Amino acid sequence: MKKVLFLAVAAMSLSLASCDSKTEDKMEAQGNEVKAEGEAKADSLENKADAVRDSADKKGEAIGDAADAKDPK
Repeated sequence: MKKVLFLAVAAMSLSLASCDSKTEDKMEAQGNEVKAEGEAKADSLENKADAVRDSADKKGEAIGDAADAKDPK
């Protein structure tokens, strides 16, 4: 009888432990928002870095092409 009672109490405590509180859900939502904002900022910075890199590549290629054009063959 004690075993059955113990198992019933253990099962009830596990089921209650798995429930989220409204405060916890709210904090998780705020954390997810902050994470999403950070990801958006990182994506924006990566896009800007790619644009700068592409621009530098084009300028470098143009300078190299101009040098090649002046090179006597």
